[in-house]
Parts: sequence; C-alpha cells; structure tokens
Amino acid sequence: MNNKLSVRIWASILSVLLWGLVGITAMIGCVPTALALEYNKEILIEADFVGRDLTDSSFTKANLKKSNFSHANLQGVSFFAANLESANFEAADLSNATLDSARFIKANLTNAVLEGAFAANAKFDGAIVDGADFTDVLLRPDEQKKLCQVAKGTNPTTGRDTRDTLFCP
Repeated sequence: MNNKLSVRIWASILSVLLWGLVGITAMIGCVPTALALEYNKEILIEADFVGRDLTDSSFTKANLKKSNFSHANLQGVSFFAANLESANFEAADLSNATLDSARFIKANLTNAVLEGAFAANAKFDGAIVDGADFTDVLLRPDEQKKLCQVAKGTNPTTGRDTRDTLFCP
C-alpha cells in the first residue's frame, strides 16, 4: 500500500512538471503585445513617447503640451479633451484614435496617419499637416476648411495626398 501511494505522488509530481514544461514551451513562441496604459488627467508636459507602441492607451484630459509622439504607434488611443498644444506627432500612426475635443494647437502632424480617427470638436489652429493622411476622419466643417488652407504633400506610408484625404476643393 505504501508503494502505491509513493507511485501516485511521483506520478502527480511528474504530471505537474510536464504541464509546466508544456506551458513554458508554448510561451517561447509567443510575440509580446503592447499593454494599454492609462494616462488620464496626467500632467505630462514635454513627455517623450518617441517610437513607443501605445496601442489602445488612454490620455483622456491629459496635459501633453510640447510632448513628443513622433514615430509612435498610437492606434486606437484616446486623446479625448487632451491638451496637445505644440506636441510632435511626426510620422505617428493615429489610426482609429479618439481625438474628440482635443487641442492640436500648433501641433506637428507631418506625415502622420489619422485614418479612421474620430476628431469631432478637435481644434487644429496652426497645426502642421504636411503629408498627413486624414482618410475617413470625422472633422467639423470649419476645422476641415482651416486644415485645407495649409494642407499639402503626400503621406509616405499610405501614398495618399493630404488635400485629397481632407476633401479640399
């Protein structure tokens, strides 16, 4: 009887070790994914996010004045009501981002991709949009008109003309 108990214990230990080994082996082939981060209502003046993958993160009502998001992956990010005055978004991917009520005053959006972003009530006074792609971006008509006055260039990633994506006359 003692021998049977010993065999069962060793079988249980080996089983646990085997399942642990299978789990570790399965994880080795996994590609790590970006974690969505929350920076809601944070004061991040002049923060450096260059080249970061911030997919699905949230910056709702954050103060990001003069922050640098150049070459960052900002797909699905929420900048709802954020202060983005003089922020740098050069070559950033803002696809499907929530930009509603955000202030892009004097922001640099050179070669940024904003495809599918929701930007109703966003302000772009003095923004640089050379080569930016606004395909399927929901904008207020007055902001769209303002952007058309300064829009030029072609986005190097999508190959789309900025003025065409804004439906400029």
